[in-house]
Amino acid sequence: MDKMNVNKTKISLLMEQHKINYTKSENKLYEYIKNNYDKVIYHSLTEMAEVCNVGEATVLRYCRKLGFKGYQELKFAVAQELSVMNDVENQDTYINKIKNNMIQAINDTYDLVDMNLLQQAIDKIDMARDVIVFGVGLSGICGLDMKSRFLRIGKNINVFTDAHFQVMRACSVTKETVIIAISLTGSTKDIVDAVSVAKKKGAYIISITNYIKSPLTKYSDLVLMTSAKENPLDGGTLVSKISQLYVIDLICTGIAVKNYDESRENKSLIAEMISGKFY
Repeated sequence: MDKMNVNKTKISLLMEQHKINYTKSENKLYEYIKNNYDKVIYHSLTEMAEVCNVGEATVLRYCRKLGFKGYQELKFAVAQELSVMNDVENQDTYINKIKNNMIQAINDTYDLVDMNLLQQAIDKIDMARDVIVFGVGLSGICGLDMKSRFLRIGKNINVFTDAHFQVMRACSVTKETVIIAISLTGSTKDIVDAVSVAKKKGAYIISITNYIKSPLTKYSDLVLMTSAKENPLDGGTLVSKISQLYVIDLICTGIAVKNYDESRENKSLIAEMISGKFY
């Protein structure tokens, strides 16, 4: 089936059309997807494989059998069909929904905070002379926000949001380097590729992600969890990024508290210098 037909055909029909050729493992995937659209759109590849008790390679083969390049394309198709199935919400409803989702994202992330892991991350970053942040898309913007916060407390870090520069920088890290990899899904190939290179060079990897079991966490020495469900159709919304910013704020504040006098002096100096740039 060509790409155009795949895009136009509902995922439910595609799965039915190929059902006669399913293996035993593929039938597990079929039954789960058919009955759990609302869960599938939030599953990572690893989670999908585990919940269906099949291998990740089986999930990918099933996606390709349906005509998709991979699991992300299948999730997108599921999300499209699910959106059609749902009623269109009125203006008042979506305004409240966004507010509630943002509050829920922070509350859920707060519940996931492991104080021991957070302190370990703060200590490791504070002691490191070479700190690098990797992030693409809006995760990259969160990384830039982290750089801004660090500059105000007197700590300089480098942020790379371009995939080519990430790999290039990963090739020159050492055992003294700490890399903070920001990825909501933990499945962004550019980030995983760069981190895998850095890991081989001996860098210490801290990941900020929504999924404890993902390609990124396989290379991570320490994982700080966020919690924000992201529909494939709504990728990059502030609701999904607010949890990342919350964890970043915890790290930056923790380092500022640890270096209180130096941080206060630096922030005062910056405030004094910047004040002259306002009318």
